Amino acid sequence: MRMVCLLGFILLCPMQLTANTLAEDLDEFVKQYLEKTPENVRDDHQKGIDELQQSGILEQALNIGDTAPEFVLPNAVGANISLYDSLLRGPVVLVWYRGGWCPYCNLQLQHIQKKLGDIEAAGGQVIAISPELPDKTMTTKERHKLEYQVLSDVDNNVADDYRLAYSVPDYVVDHYDLSITLNEYNGNDTRRLPLAATYIIDKSGVIEYAFLDADYKNRASPEEIITILKQLKAR
Repeated sequence: MRMVCLLGFILLCPMQLTANTLAEDLDEFVKQYLEKTPENVRDDHQKGIDELQQSGILEQALNIGDTAPEFVLPNAVGANISLYDSLLRGPVVLVWYRGGWCPYCNLQLQHIQKKLGDIEAAGGQVIAISPELPDKTMTTKERHKLEYQVLSDVDNNVADDYRLAYSVPDYVVDHYDLSITLNEYNGNDTRRLPLAATYIIDKSGVIEYAFLDADYKNRASPEEIITILKQLKAR
C-alpha cells in the first residue's frame, strides 16, 4: 500500500485489494495512521469524533423503520438518478461517504465493489453519495473502477433530509487544509460533511438496515449488507 503523509493527514493512494476483509483493512490503516500522525492531530480528530457523538446526531438520524425520503441527484456523468425509480428494481444499499480524499471512504467503496456481484445476487443495488462536485465523484468512480452509481449531493441537501449532515470543527478543518481543501471538493465553504452512514431501503421505501457511527473509521461491512439483503429476499 502506497501512502502519502502530510502533517498527519494521510491520503490513501489507489491500492490493490487483498483477501482481507474491510474491517481488517481499516484496522491496518488505523494502525499506520496512529504511527504516522502527530499526537496533537490525533487528539483533535478524536475530539471532533467525541463532540459529534455527544451532539445527538445519531439519535436524530433516520433509522430502521423510517421511510426514506425521495431524492434525485446527478451521477458522475450528469444523469439524474431517483431513489424511488431505483427502488422499482429492488432494494437499494445507500452508502454515504465523505469524499474521495477520505482513505476510510476509499477502502469501503473498493470493498463494496469487490463484493458487488454478491450484493446484486442478493437482490441489492448500490448507490453511493458524497457532498462532492460531480467531477470529483467521477474521479473517485474512475480511480476505483466502481460499477455502481456514485452521486453528488452538493450542499448536503439530501444528507439533511436524512439528518446526517454536520459541521466539521474549525480545529479539524485546519488539519485538513494542510492536505486538501474541502471547499475545492465540495464547491462551497460550508465545511459540512455527512456521517459515513449506510442504509438498506426496501422496495416500499422503508429503511430495513442502518449503520450509524460518529467515528468515520467504522464502516458497514459488505458481508453484513449481503446478509440483510438475503433476509429481505427470503421474505
